[in-house]
Amino acid sequence: MKIAIFHNYMDNIGGAEIVGLTLARELKADFYSTNIDTEKIKLMGFEDIKLKSIGEVPINPPWRQQLALWRFRLLNLKEKYDFYIIDGDWAMSGAFNHKPNLWYVHSPIREIWDLYGYIRKNTVPLWQRGIFDIWVHYNRYLNRKYTKHVGKIACNSLNTQRRVKKYLNRDAIVINPPIETKDFHYKSNGDYWLSVNRLITHKRVDIQLKAFSKLPSEKLIIVGSYEVSAKHFEEYAAYIKKLKPDNVEIVHWADKQKMVDLYANCKGFITTSHEEDFGMTPIEAMASGKPVIAPNEGGYKETIVDGQTGVLIDDIDVDKLVNAVKEVGKDPGRYKNACQIRAKRYDTKEFIKKIKRIVSEGDNKR
Repeated sequence: MKIAIFHNYMDNIGGAEIVGLTLARELKADFYSTNIDTEKIKLMGFEDIKLKSIGEVPINPPWRQQLALWRFRLLNLKEKYDFYIIDGDWAMSGAFNHKPNLWYVHSPIREIWDLYGYIRKNTVPLWQRGIFDIWVHYNRYLNRKYTKHVGKIACNSLNTQRRVKKYLNRDAIVINPPIETKDFHYKSNGDYWLSVNRLITHKRVDIQLKAFSKLPSEKLIIVGSYEVSAKHFEEYAAYIKKLKPDNVEIVHWADKQKMVDLYANCKGFITTSHEEDFGMTPIEAMASGKPVIAPNEGGYKETIVDGQTGVLIDDIDVDKLVNAVKEVGKDPGRYKNACQIRAKRYDTKEFIKKIKRIVSEGDNKR
């Protein structure tokens, strides 16, 4: 069976992009996107994937998202493949011309749905909010329209499943994203904490920085890149740099081996993302035998067992994060076995087995 995978853009590699690349590898599928950073993809261990660009898009929103949407809407690969998997929110318009298909949802487009109010308040300048509202309402219309061309929907968590039903009125089955648990291992509970996230507002990295300014005897390494587009992202980057205390190191890029080493030797893992869809990095941390400190919200509630594989914080703030770091840091090694057992639930083999079942069912209906 010939399979094609669609994903928005591949020039900033995070969890969603790794899911798409994993699908391509395991299903021997071709991969279509817009912007492609081949070197980064190779460094993440996916040099064997066939990636094809359907045309580049700008780096600045909203032109980036809008042009990606239209490029996938106008794409026509009919009869070239037996099945199509859409792994991306703005690539979902590709369902219009390509059936049978499966949409694997990391989340319905967050800036027009669940994060609309948060982004409007925190990143959109006052004078642009009217324009932003028009853009949001237009894309909500398109999002619902193209959803009608989707055959089956799978999603990464119960949290995302609820969003799909609420915003798009579609049912979705939950298939947790793949983690190559065999690639991660425990070496030691070292002298630093680890955080892995894009440096954008809803990841709330500022809470981490403020907390560690109150923990001068602790060290934090943050792996993540800034957005390189638009003035408000530049302002946020300046804000982060101003907040950063001396005991926090920001690493803007790390290849797969470096990431494995960082997980293997950290004391524990910290994440502060607002209503995270699922969260793959905490699973990677647990596969490395490391406790996770996270907000008690979103997908984290599904994966982290409070008191056993880490700590979930209600209404997270700076002081609560400080207290959690102190508490978990007393004996981080005690979480090791529970973390590694928990992580195995999310292994790639289980993910691919469930995806193959859906693909087979869809192909039989041709």
